[in-house]
Amino acid sequence: MVSKVVNISQEKLDGIKRIIGEAFVTNELFHNWGSVSERKDDVMEYMSYYVDYVYQSGELYANEDMTGFIGLEDSVKKPIMPQIKMILKMYTKMEHSRIKSLLKFAKQIGNSNKQYAKKRHIDALMVCVDKECQGKGVATELIEFAKSMADAKGLPLLFDTDMKEYSEMYQHFGCELYNSVTADNGVTRYSLCYKKL
Repeated sequence: MVSKVVNISQEKLDGIKRIIGEAFVTNELFHNWGSVSERKDDVMEYMSYYVDYVYQSGELYANEDMTGFIGLEDSVKKPIMPQIKMILKMYTKMEHSRIKSLLKFAKQIGNSNKQYAKKRHIDALMVCVDKECQGKGVATELIEFAKSMADAKGLPLLFDTDMKEYSEMYQHFGCELYNSVTADNGVTRYSLCYKKL
């Protein structure tokens, strides 16, 4: 069973940040930060701030044993303060060249999901499964939960990923790949949508 992550200790939140950070170290989004070993510390820091944002926004969900996580955001209820806090932490604590490269990439791929993003929708902010638990149905449980939430609200569910294999996984779960955009750093953003037929 998947439920919202609330009222957890800082120690537990730090554990979640570690799981999610480790899962994102190999993500194509960060490939221009160097090799996996060169970028690991910076990706872990970046994802720590991002997880804080998702948790503080009340948008972090997990399976029962806390080995899988998904961020789900209703596009009309985007909380501003947690986002401002995240941006301030990034700008004051991270190397500016890292942030600059992400912003350049974001600008190039920013409109990849405009077909659906202009209307109310649910954004899948991230999907992450602990490496020790991959291949055991955890991603299925998370994605089916997100689809049920979207169905209950009568909204499309959007996934954006920079990993081709994740795009293929989302398509396997009934999502339509409706756009892909390749930035000048060679990273392709895949935009997918699930909507109840």
